[in-house]
Amino acid sequence: MGLRIAVLGLGAWGQTLAERWQRQGHTVSGWSRRDGGSAVDLLSQQDLVVSAVAMAGVPPLAQELGPHWPAGLPLLSCSKGLDLTQLTTATQLWAAQLASTPLAALSGPNLATEVQQGLPAASVVASVDEALAQLLQQQLSDRALRLYTNSDPIGTEAAGALKNVMAVAAGISDGLALGANAKASLLCRGLAEIGVVLEGLGGVTSTLYGLAGLGDLLATATSRLSRNYRCGLLLAEGCSEEQTYDQIAATVEGPRTARAALQLAARQGWHLPICEQVVQVLDGAATPADAVRALMERDLRPEWAQP
Repeated sequence: MGLRIAVLGLGAWGQTLAERWQRQGHTVSGWSRRDGGSAVDLLSQQDLVVSAVAMAGVPPLAQELGPHWPAGLPLLSCSKGLDLTQLTTATQLWAAQLASTPLAALSGPNLATEVQQGLPAASVVASVDEALAQLLQQQLSDRALRLYTNSDPIGTEAAGALKNVMAVAAGISDGLALGANAKASLLCRGLAEIGVVLEGLGGVTSTLYGLAGLGDLLATATSRLSRNYRCGLLLAEGCSEEQTYDQIAATVEGPRTARAALQLAARQGWHLPICEQVVQVLDGAATPADAVRALMERDLRPEWAQP
């Protein structure tokens, strides 16, 4: 028996998920702000609501839908990033408006173009509600998209957000033709930096090495299908932040996430050197080459010390 699913946000990822679940036999309806109308109209008679809007769209959407949310209707969040104002993940934003609603997050190496083509992929459904995670795993998996579960939505979302920043940095590295050694070193240190934020927000360390952490980082930081990686390539070519957005013509979450992460770092006393240099480049305060030099000239330290 298929689910009745409402997908909120019909960008590349939301549309891909909607089409996949329709092919699985679920009854799917969709809403996009650009098409007008209210998402409230989709809430009734649903088994699941999926939020695939950009992070900037989550707070107003959650506030709009909160008073109208049917009791017990679960929400699956697919948004990746940190909110610049509240410095929280997407499910934390939803939870503030939907206190008693069952929540889960979907994350992993999910390049929309490949999933749309039916190429093999795996992802994580993360929820503190184990029964909900297992239900969604069973109902939404298929031969091409294998879903795993974990009980760490905050860590899953933190990893999914910060890997976008590291993908921008990886694009800069490749754009400057720094070589495989430099990129491997960057991603390894980037993983450690993601871990600082993940653990600081209360996530579980093991999540860092799973599909939502290392898996998503490898996909997003190595493929031209990744918007954030392409953003880094364009920055290395000398484009401004706004020029990269014009050329990519789609939402790029890495820059907003980097700025939110630095605000969190200032509040918590964390050191996030890669995030810092990415923001320096985005703001025009450093050239890509200057940013690389700043990272290479940092004080020497043990590998397992904080970044």
